[in-house]
Amino acid sequence: MLTVVATLVALSVLILIHELGHFFAAKSVDIAAPTFSLGLGPRVTGFKWGETDFVISAIPLGGYVKMAGMEDDEAMEVLEGGEKAPPVDPARTFDAKPIWARTWVISAGVIMNLVFALLANIVLAAGQGEPYIGTRRLAPMHELGGSAAQVRQIPVGAEVVSVAGRPVGDYNQMQERLADLPAGPVQLGVQGGAPVTLQLPAAGPSRDSVQGALRPYSPPVFAIVLPDRPAAKAGLKPNDRIVAIGGQRVVAWHEAVERFRGSPGKPLQVEVERGGKRVSVVMTPDAEEEKVDGQKRMVGKIGAQELPLIHYRKMGFGAAIVHGWHQTVAMVELLLTTLRDLVTGALSPRNLGGLLSIGEASGQSAQQGGWSFLEFLALLSVNLAVLNLLPIPILDGGHLMFLLVEAVRGRPLSVEARIRLSHVGLIIVVGLMLWANGNDVVRYMERFFGG
Repeated sequence: MLTVVATLVALSVLILIHELGHFFAAKSVDIAAPTFSLGLGPRVTGFKWGETDFVISAIPLGGYVKMAGMEDDEAMEVLEGGEKAPPVDPARTFDAKPIWARTWVISAGVIMNLVFALLANIVLAAGQGEPYIGTRRLAPMHELGGSAAQVRQIPVGAEVVSVAGRPVGDYNQMQERLADLPAGPVQLGVQGGAPVTLQLPAAGPSRDSVQGALRPYSPPVFAIVLPDRPAAKAGLKPNDRIVAIGGQRVVAWHEAVERFRGSPGKPLQVEVERGGKRVSVVMTPDAEEEKVDGQKRMVGKIGAQELPLIHYRKMGFGAAIVHGWHQTVAMVELLLTTLRDLVTGALSPRNLGGLLSIGEASGQSAQQGGWSFLEFLALLSVNLAVLNLLPIPILDGGHLMFLLVEAVRGRPLSVEARIRLSHVGLIIVVGLMLWANGNDVVRYMERFFGG
């Protein structure tokens, strides 16, 4: 139930914000807006305020503001059942306004979503604080090759206290120092041990691999044990510390994860420390299929989570604004990179998710608390903003494309051309929705039935 409620809240709030942007922008330049709809399809309920009919429609997958004079919005009437808007003063129609006014109205929805994401990230920074990994201890990835292989000289659990002679207070500060240094040897000071010298490659993928191999240390302690999963069925509890698996000593959480993942469907002898005593249990990880680099493989999952590494430190309001801005920009960059990878083929279209994926993410973030849900809303709002800018007719980006064509050629496309293109755009959008939601169905069937 929480997942359903969280999904409806997330979609309704963000679509409402987006459409209010269009609505108030239209009013600011005196464009008549006969319909404001939350949802698509036939009207379910609503009320009249002034000249605008505010309605909730049957299909909770979007929304729109119908503005007088946008004849190409007839594509929407296919979903509305063909209902026509009442006539209005021709001077108050969308097409009667100058290009700058129409551009402002079309852009306002995207602007509102980006502003919401920015404000949400500022509130997160001011209220929750700046996230950081509150440890200086490392669990290097000893299995990597190339430039990253040199981290093998760092023992698991080593605590780094300085980088190039400068003290570091936490993991984030250590990584920031490494990122800023020029290529060449750098010495890491280790608490209670001899310093370690790494050869830093030039900035780029090789340095990224070295820094990525310096994983933060997490103790092999259960923070959360999910009900009805292998760990719970074996009698393991939160705060149990793993001592050994299959007779092999375990000193870090990632070691335990690797052994569980490598034993799908195989019983394991797990020894834990609980309240100063040793307890031994037999646990069989669930066998689940996972795709890695396009290849399917079976891995073991036990239904447990480690202690949280992320901590938060308070920030002043000015610093929160700066941090919120950087977080919002990072979200936009992440989405643009994902779109680029989809176009170039670096990322499979099978990774696209639909309503089920949004629902799952909504529910998980809501379960983790209000701050987590607000962060999810900020990310989803950025997604809504950027995807709406795609140059597909019926989306905001398609309307902006029409305006650009009009500005270049000195006259707008014909109404008939815009209607035809909008119908094509509707087919594209519906096709993308069916593809994304189909991916969700396939993933869920594979998860529950295998394949």
